[in-house]
Amino acid sequence: MASGKLIVFSAPSGSGKTTIVKHLLSETNLPLDFSISAASRSPREGEVHGKDYYFLSADDFRSKVAEDAFLEWEEVYKDNFYGTLKSEITRIWKEGKHVIFDIDVVGGLNIKKQFPKETLAVFVQPPSIEEMERRLRGRATETEEKIKMRVAKAAQEIDFSEKFDTILINDDLSLAKEDATQLVRSFLES
Repeated sequence: MASGKLIVFSAPSGSGKTTIVKHLLSETNLPLDFSISAASRSPREGEVHGKDYYFLSADDFRSKVAEDAFLEWEEVYKDNFYGTLKSEITRIWKEGKHVIFDIDVVGGLNIKKQFPKETLAVFVQPPSIEEMERRLRGRATETEEKIKMRVAKAAQEIDFSEKFDTILINDDLSLAKEDATQLVRSFLES
């Protein structure tokens, strides 16, 4: 593999990590590109294959696991896989850019474990579980069952926050964006 840096943003659903990552990608003075994850779930409304995710069937995902095509992967929920294709990292590094991830907590820590010096791992924490649940409901993209699953999982994910390089509490989005920009800029200059 070529080389570059890896910036991991992980958080429970509804914490604001995707919004923060999109902000960082819009910063023209940060040489970043988004690592498109593979997922075995169906696209949500407006999501595009090859832009938001590489949408694979569960069987296709398992085949790629067998081929050792993933840097990291996991079964987040039953038959619901997410992972990072090694080819994504290679593609971005060949472009002379650094990789930014919007990834679940376990995946983020797996990347940090494999590339400890090259990775900045940021945990985005919501101000509270109640606020996170409110944000999830505000999206109107999830069933009640999915919301309850995500809220239950969030408590477990927050327990992992201390394993990250830094915790970014997102109680004020504009401030969280500024803090994230400074964190990434400092890491890339180090």
